[in-house]
Amino acid sequence: FRSTLHPPEVLEGIGIEHAIKSSAFEPSTNLFIPFYRQAGMLLEAVTWKEHGCIDPVLTGMPYADITAALDYYFEHLNGGRPFVIAGHSQGAAILRLVLKGYFKQHPDRYRRMVAAYAIGFSITKDDLEACPHLKFATGESDTGVIVSWHVEGPKNVECNAPTAALLPNGIAINPINWKRDDTYAPASKNLGSLVMDYDTGATAIRDIGADAQVCVERGTVVTHAAAVPNEMPEFAGPESYHQDDYSIYFNNVVDNVAKRIEAYKNQQQ
Repeated sequence: FRSTLHPPEVLEGIGIEHAIKSSAFEPSTNLFIPFYRQAGMLLEAVTWKEHGCIDPVLTGMPYADITAALDYYFEHLNGGRPFVIAGHSQGAAILRLVLKGYFKQHPDRYRRMVAAYAIGFSITKDDLEACPHLKFATGESDTGVIVSWHVEGPKNVECNAPTAALLPNGIAINPINWKRDDTYAPASKNLGSLVMDYDTGATAIRDIGADAQVCVERGTVVTHAAAVPNEMPEFAGPESYHQDDYSIYFNNVVDNVAKRIEAYKNQQQ
């Protein structure tokens, strides 16, 4: 990761994000990771409190940067190939806008999308109704679909905690059994969680007891994983695993990306 625009500590943070999130796509894809000017978390928090969502701070510079990066990718690097697109948290929130707007304007590009992994931010029933070109995943190998979940613990559900990543009428899919209903998936079916030692940067795949069950009412995935809840309860609730949305189900993501790509290839034959 090289850039003259960012100090070393920012690049170090990007390296960590890559290790625990986007690296899940490396076994099956070539990664294109553009830099963009993101909205600060304080601004996100204020906007969320005032408007009930963070869209107003994303539709300017952040969205313009991402769509410009997509234009460059499709015009110079894609070569007409199928692609997977993914984001997390604010990245998933921008991806939601990209799916609704950019790909509506570029249906030729959208037709080559294997899947969109919008993890850590709500995709809603309202989004799908307003944008008939969008489809949410219904299983583990359908293509041209959106895959989304947001991980939290039972305490968040018990107090119906509002979080900046959740929107009304949100939808989630279970990253273990790939069902959208509340069918429980035990930790024994989890293919492996990625755990990072933040002192050394080393990562390892481990069993941390990460089960999964969709809370249909909230549009989230609930787990009893032996992980440390994220900080900032005022932003994410008392038991949020937002930072670990990918890593808790890391090997499941790796496996699922491969399956959806294989399914796409088979459809083209």
